[in-house]
Amino acid sequence: MKRNVLIIGAGGVAQVVAHKAAQNNDVLGDLHIASRTVEKCRAIIDSVHAKGAMKQPGLFAAHRVDAMNSPSVAALIRETGAQIVINVGSAFVNMTVLEACIQTGAAYLDTAIHEDPTKICETPPWYGNYEWQRRDRCRAAGVTAILGVGFDPGVVNAYARLAEDELFDTITSIDIVDINAGAHGRWFATNFDPEINFREFTGTVYSWQKGAWQSNAMFEVGQTWTLPVVGMQKAYLTGHDEVHSLSARYADADVRFWMGFGDHYINVFTVLKNLGLLSEKPVRTAEGQEVIPLKVVKAVLPDPASLAPDYTGKTCIGDVIRGMKDGTETEALIYNVADHKDAYLEVGAQGISYTAGVPPVAAAMLVASGEWDVAQMVNVEDLPPRPFLELLGRLGLPTRIKDAAGDRPL
Repeated sequence: MKRNVLIIGAGGVAQVVAHKAAQNNDVLGDLHIASRTVEKCRAIIDSVHAKGAMKQPGLFAAHRVDAMNSPSVAALIRETGAQIVINVGSAFVNMTVLEACIQTGAAYLDTAIHEDPTKICETPPWYGNYEWQRRDRCRAAGVTAILGVGFDPGVVNAYARLAEDELFDTITSIDIVDINAGAHGRWFATNFDPEINFREFTGTVYSWQKGAWQSNAMFEVGQTWTLPVVGMQKAYLTGHDEVHSLSARYADADVRFWMGFGDHYINVFTVLKNLGLLSEKPVRTAEGQEVIPLKVVKAVLPDPASLAPDYTGKTCIGDVIRGMKDGTETEALIYNVADHKDAYLEVGAQGISYTAGVPPVAAAMLVASGEWDVAQMVNVEDLPPRPFLELLGRLGLPTRIKDAAGDRPL
């Protein structure tokens, strides 16, 4: 049984991970959190204690680390005795943290594909450019590495596997639909790291259709979806992490990702992009100072964590899956609805952070128990989904299934 957890990162998702890990420290053991700014880590720990979140007395310590430096991360893993690392730092640090886990034998969990700061929207499948290249080393070292175990990617991958295991004989399409029907009261803000958020939408939109990669421009293809609780919502075909692993397992199915955007977001995004303010390439000002436009935009926008106190409304994220069952065409929606205000009251974070932060803690608990401690690199759809989804329900993210039989809990 693996115990003792090191959390990498100190943003809004890390806030949720910290609270949920504390609520389950009887399973996870000693807790540690590390980032470049140790004061942020201490503030998160203070919020955990202020909520009385620790299930039982135990250690929760803050550390400073440069997560871009594998030897430093490895040294911290050894110092803390952590056997499970939950990486919810920037996607830029995935490979260095993964390398530290391979060197130390600690289990590795993250919530997004690695990104190279100098590149945007590389050739698919994106996992093949980075993480999957270390599959053999993980297997040889007996290291469990669970990739993309947030909500999307993560829970939506488990929804697809649940459909494969229990609802369909053959799957012909998987449409992942992510709708945030909440409001934060700011003129403009992103729900997570603005740099990562904008990078997702400035490159080519890749989807897997008709057995091949298809490309579109952002906001080129839109569709109105009717979902439980949030109702009719316009969403756009968007490039996203989970398409790049699900397309490998479900090669004969169409795999698409759709994200909801309001007209205001699209207008602001379009202006910023057309002005060159979303570029990751450095420019020089008239005063001779070199700046990266995207980082300047990030600096002037609200910190996503600051949105939480004022956020209201709900999210609905799920998989619309079509296929065959007993010779008949059928369709199912497997989904979750989360509430921004409920998330803030429980863990001091908004609903987007909550949906991303609870799943890696559930996965860590399954690694700790041995059920998901598979001693190799996997994506979530490679693992048995029901234990994960049932545990998520107990942790605050219940799954529902809507199909011809009605709308019911998992």
